[in-house]
Amino acid sequence: MQYDVVVIGSGPGGYVAAIRCAQVGLKTAIIEKYNVLGGTCLNVGCIPSKALLDSSEHYHNAAHAFEEHGIELDNLKVNLQQMIKRKAGVVKANNDGITYLMKKNKIDTYFGLGSFVNKNTIKITDAEGKEQQIETDKTIIATGSKPTTLPFLPIDKKRVITSTEALELKEVPKNLIIIGGGVIGLELGSVYARLGAKVQVIEYMDAIIPTMDRSLGKELQRVLKKTLGFEFFMSHKVTGATTKGKTVKVTAENPKGEEVTFEGDYVLVSVGRKPYTEGLGLENAGVQMGERGMIAVNDHLETNVPGIYAIGDVVRGAMLAHKAEEEGVLVAEQIVGQKPHINYNLIPGVVYTWPEVAGVGFTEEQLKEQGRAYKSGSFPFKASGRAKASGDTDGFVKVLADKETDEILGVHMIGPRIADLIAEAVTAMEFRASAEDVARMSHAHPTYAEAMKEACLAATENRAIHI
Repeated sequence: MQYDVVVIGSGPGGYVAAIRCAQVGLKTAIIEKYNVLGGTCLNVGCIPSKALLDSSEHYHNAAHAFEEHGIELDNLKVNLQQMIKRKAGVVKANNDGITYLMKKNKIDTYFGLGSFVNKNTIKITDAEGKEQQIETDKTIIATGSKPTTLPFLPIDKKRVITSTEALELKEVPKNLIIIGGGVIGLELGSVYARLGAKVQVIEYMDAIIPTMDRSLGKELQRVLKKTLGFEFFMSHKVTGATTKGKTVKVTAENPKGEEVTFEGDYVLVSVGRKPYTEGLGLENAGVQMGERGMIAVNDHLETNVPGIYAIGDVVRGAMLAHKAEEEGVLVAEQIVGQKPHINYNLIPGVVYTWPEVAGVGFTEEQLKEQGRAYKSGSFPFKASGRAKASGDTDGFVKVLADKETDEILGVHMIGPRIADLIAEAVTAMEFRASAEDVARMSHAHPTYAEAMKEACLAATENRAIHI
């Protein structure tokens, strides 16, 4: 078979790239190593974790908030098996949806390991070892990432686990130790803390979610302690772990250099992700690698080999599904001569804990490092009528604007439905709005979104109305 474009990998970056290629008239094929489409995000990442987060949130609210709302329940209990079953149903529905989209857009789908024979020939090896070859003019590598492991902390997938195994546990842990205070660890920790687990987070840095604005991590840490009983051990260096029966002991060095021990029944290693490029045969096509196991690309996401592109987690930048999607569209449109662009500074980051957390643009720390003159305006959700009505008064919206021009430079939020609210900030910043522009826009009352307006008012000559 001869194709205009072959996409290797069917995660958000890969399947979106394939669809856009087909939309612009290119004969397209997609190759997926596993037997279902969707990649990490859909099968063992974004989608299943959000399904469990929603289920656990319902339970936690029923156990701790319903009575205040006048809803009384007896004999409330967790059915983890049903939660996992529902999660699997959500994943399958999305798998089926992507399969439908491939057929709708006349994209040929191959299951097996895709690897380069040479620049224009791709070999596909299926699960039974059967091989076939296809020819292509252009190739898009979208093979994603996998959890990073620690050499001194082997994963046994039973007691010492990654996020993949954490989505399939057969019981609620009694004491879940999480190594790493990043997005994935805090989200999965929230799932099991809501269901009754004691959760301890061991973080090497001095703050959780350290790549985001520091004010967000500080507030999230406070709220998780208060609402879910999280314990945090910051600036701790994990040195090892031993398993005996159902007990895992983790050793670490505290900030004073003293050895300390933690004991739990499960340890979740959540220290980031690394590019997945094994088995691609990149050397056969002459593709050069970059730093930290990533594929080297230029500003057009093209490798050193003309016609071979790479997107998503295998190239530089944030490892986010929506970043991969934008890159997939960009490459598809470039192939047919269009002039797309991506503003990487305006790709939002989101943490799906409760309260939710999100940020876009420059953090306050980055602006200080740049020496850029800026002004800040914040609005707490405890002053929001809508948040008071729902009982979600933790958190705030912070807007950073240029001191001279008033252009919005960064927006950082923690509170209810922030994952959706951050889109307003992205939209405003894409059009280079000023804080006053947003402050003068009508926001429906009562809504959580009013906090964005009020924060912009606060950044505009300290004009917030409700504080």
